[in-house]
Amino acid sequence: MALPQKLMTMSKLLVIDDDRPIRNALREILEYEKFTVEDAENGEEGLKKFQKNKFDLVLCDIKMPKMDGIEVLQKVMELNADVPVIMISGHGNIETAVEAIKLGAFDYIGKPLDLNRLLVTVKNALDRTELVEETKALKKKVYKSKLNDIIGESAAIGKVKEMIEKVAPTDARVLITGSNGTGKELVAHNLHQNSGRKSNPFIEVNCAAIPSELIESELFGHEKGAFTSAVKQKKGKFEQAQGGTLFLDEIGDMSASTQAKVLRALQENRISRVGGEKDIKVDVRVLAATNKDLKKEIAEGNFREDLYHRLSVILIEVPALKNRKEDIPLLVDYFMDVVCKEQGMNHKSMSAAAIKALQKFDWTGNIRELRNVVERLLILGSDEISAEDVERYVRPH
Repeated sequence: MALPQKLMTMSKLLVIDDDRPIRNALREILEYEKFTVEDAENGEEGLKKFQKNKFDLVLCDIKMPKMDGIEVLQKVMELNADVPVIMISGHGNIETAVEAIKLGAFDYIGKPLDLNRLLVTVKNALDRTELVEETKALKKKVYKSKLNDIIGESAAIGKVKEMIEKVAPTDARVLITGSNGTGKELVAHNLHQNSGRKSNPFIEVNCAAIPSELIESELFGHEKGAFTSAVKQKKGKFEQAQGGTLFLDEIGDMSASTQAKVLRALQENRISRVGGEKDIKVDVRVLAATNKDLKKEIAEGNFREDLYHRLSVILIEVPALKNRKEDIPLLVDYFMDVVCKEQGMNHKSMSAAAIKALQKFDWTGNIRELRNVVERLLILGSDEISAEDVERYVRPH
């Protein structure tokens, strides 16, 4: 069967099998389909090649000396879980197949190999890889769209921009404070995007959204068997952010035991997974945000003072919208453009009287609330949104 030209010319495959005739046969079949193929005669050799080179897919035997295929699969998943692994074996059974799939294998094929099934499985695995890459690219595009300049020319927002410009190039930890909806996440993104770490991951954790019993596993990862549902080893957010930035949003909602572990991570640049004994060195810049008064939380015994001082090397307070109402016209223009593009709507205009009406509100929900109001007015309002539309469709504060 012929595979699509794009898959054939761009994909590099690694074959790991201790049976030389099988390796040779697979290489011949796959190279005939125009794949680039490397092979290895055992798991250790295969892992060394995987670590040194970029492969799009791995075909791995299960029964091998030195290191069996299941162990190879686990190591590959740790190194790069996005690379599909197809397990092959002449000694397998349904239990082995199920275990391999649970551990992250894309598929399991028994020997003797069915050529058509092999090539279909390879195609499907590479199709999935291509879809994953396209999704990443799309997420990156969406992420970049969030990194438009912080909108506003008021003195209040000018101070925030000035702080970002000064602090972003450093590795200093930053505590971002402000009410809900003020744009703390956007400040964190801008700090990362203007830093020397911008080509490395930006990993975000909403500490308020994760149950307290799961937050430690989320941040530090866990070893297989650490608790009932820990069926395989998992890297935590600290490891995922290696070389980049870890953004701890709503840090004020973090449990006391997790606070202690985060403090240790910041002091020693080391973490240990839940259920693990090994220390893992991490290199991450930590940014944190909260809508709480942490000094009050410290006084009430809810937050560690030593952790607060570790996190707040630099403090950036994001102003509430009610304290920067002169930015509302610029924000309205920006959100009108964004919403029209997202909804596929024709662009509308907004009268000066409507803008003045919006500037009279207190905006307890801040920027987030303003964005929702703009969307509502675009959907329900006149072709030129008027003060009457604002009065009709916006609840006064």
